[in-house]
Amino acid sequence: MGDVLSGLATGFSVALVPFNLMLVLMGCFAGTLIGALPGLGPINGVAILLPIAYGLGFPPESALILLAGIYYGAEYGGRISSILLNVPGDAGAVMTTLDGHPMARNGEAGRALSLSAVASFVGGTIAVVLMSLFGPLLAAFAVTFSPANYVALMVFAFASLASLVGKSAVKTLLGSLIGLMLATIGIDANTGVPRFTFGVPDILAGIDFLIVVVGLFGMAELLHLVEQQVAGKIKTLPVDNSFVRLADLAATKWTVLRCSLIGFFIGVLPGTGASVASAVAYGTEKRIAGESGKTFGTGDVRGLAAPEAANNAAAGGAMVPMLTLGIPGSGTTAILLGALLMFNIQPGPLMFTQRPEIAWGLIASMYIGNVALLIINLPLVGLFARMLTIPQHYLTPLIAVLAFVGIYSIVGNPFDLFMITWLGIFGWFLRKMDFSLAPVILGFVLGGLFENNLRRALSISDGDWLILVENWKSVMLYLLAVLIVVLPIWAARRARGMAEGDV
Repeated sequence: MGDVLSGLATGFSVALVPFNLMLVLMGCFAGTLIGALPGLGPINGVAILLPIAYGLGFPPESALILLAGIYYGAEYGGRISSILLNVPGDAGAVMTTLDGHPMARNGEAGRALSLSAVASFVGGTIAVVLMSLFGPLLAAFAVTFSPANYVALMVFAFASLASLVGKSAVKTLLGSLIGLMLATIGIDANTGVPRFTFGVPDILAGIDFLIVVVGLFGMAELLHLVEQQVAGKIKTLPVDNSFVRLADLAATKWTVLRCSLIGFFIGVLPGTGASVASAVAYGTEKRIAGESGKTFGTGDVRGLAAPEAANNAAAGGAMVPMLTLGIPGSGTTAILLGALLMFNIQPGPLMFTQRPEIAWGLIASMYIGNVALLIINLPLVGLFARMLTIPQHYLTPLIAVLAFVGIYSIVGNPFDLFMITWLGIFGWFLRKMDFSLAPVILGFVLGGLFENNLRRALSISDGDWLILVENWKSVMLYLLAVLIVVLPIWAARRARGMAEGDV
């Protein structure tokens, strides 16, 4: 406990510097706006603003504090369009539409927005407290991880991804493979042989992380928004003056607590994220509610509080493996991981001792950010709702210009502008084919880590593959990976067999 308090003291000394405090507030406010805009979400907000933060020459801790503020600010903001328009601001807000939008249709939009803000605050705060307590412990354990253990960890991450992300496990795996293929483009660092460059000199050094993220996510989302606008699917609902009641808080207190814990621990799993956490939390609460759960989906306050507490707790939980193991817990933390690598900082167990101002400064900024987000969101519910009335034909070109200017200001290569356009079209095509794009970015980020650690392990063992299963940690992770993939299949077949037996 003494180390935690000492670390938090260091963190608050960094986060409360006026410049960093301003960045926390700016990130939270901008993130809420980005999250409120349908389809953008945290991953695109961070992707679009990352090159700007890097280009302005911010110190690493300041840049990460700004981007993290946008991350959990967008998790807050995603509920606004979900409740008002029935259009999720991001994947984590999909479950919020089930009970939030019926409340808005019933003339209780203000009540729904304010209750979801409180649930988000509690979920985010519980996650930061748990991160403070258990993050360093996990870091101390992670110091003992060898390259072979990291290979097993990557296998576990991919297994988690295959079973928990997206509607189709096959499409999720294909998306991961696409990410892995993109990660292998360029000159092999060990052999000097060009891989998948097809004679194009501009990609001999590989495809830059920013190019993949801004193109595959930002530009693809913009194309999707344009498509929605043309189809006329975006409509605005009026915002009333209702507000959260004490009876609502009393009715949802245990729901919020349970779902915050569920969200945090699911968020810690590599390859999961807010969308998985909110879905699991909603289903769990509906089962716990029993007969009274029949009102879920019609405007039940528990059905609104559950996913909101879970997805914000998951946002904090996803930070734990990123900071302590260097493994992203979600698509957005994959971008934050890339941001650290851009600043030549290696996330992992040693960061808490070698760069405490970054690790603890980020955690302290999340305490401040959660309070700031509650203060911002409760009084400004009406303002944020009116922001959704900005015409799409003004908004989409503005974001496209920011993406192009941000990329060109860092790299200065016109080829990269074509690259983000091509990747944007490809990402839009994948969305039309009902692929989840998060596995692609996770495959891209984890692919390099997987290959590097596999080669290190084989170098240590002189090519003996048995090194991958010699350690108990590796064996445990492989077993968990198998269970994550096999158990859902077995449970589904057993349920089908029981149903046929009843017939």
